[in-house]
Amino acid sequence: MGHLLSTLLFSLFTQLIFAQEGYLLDFQQKWQNATAYTIELAESMPEEAYDYRPTAEQMSFRQQLLHLAGNMAWLSSSYLGGERPGHDLRLDTYSKAEVLDILRESFEMAGKAVVALPAEALEEKVEFFAGPMNKRQILTLMNDHVTHHRGQLIVYLRMKGIKPPKYRGW
Repeated sequence: MGHLLSTLLFSLFTQLIFAQEGYLLDFQQKWQNATAYTIELAESMPEEAYDYRPTAEQMSFRQQLLHLAGNMAWLSSSYLGGERPGHDLRLDTYSKAEVLDILRESFEMAGKAVVALPAEALEEKVEFFAGPMNKRQILTLMNDHVTHHRGQLIVYLRMKGIKPPKYRGW
């Protein structure tokens, strides 16, 4: 009976690892598309409108992009073992070209952290300000945060009379 149990446990563990590897591959593909779509949105806004904000209490288009980049950098470097870009992301004086470079670098560094993440690490718990999470949840949070702010950027473009690029979901 011991051999049967150990064989069953090994089989279950193997299936879990394959499922986690599949999740990571899916995430990497999604991340590449999210990167391309977000960069295309950022390129769509003219530089003279990068300080546009619909209301005084909202972040400007530029600040939204820098906030998005900063969150990716923070989550991927603090919880996924990635590197952190060398820019001060609290500044909002960067040109459009500089913001695009920062955004590309942040997406790339976060993407590298995901590629380097072994499948078995997805279930590792990390201490997060909202309570313990596993690394898979951090990936989901990072993607959701990008999606949230990208949605705001689309609204900003529309409010400026600019048609956003065609959505690519996957």
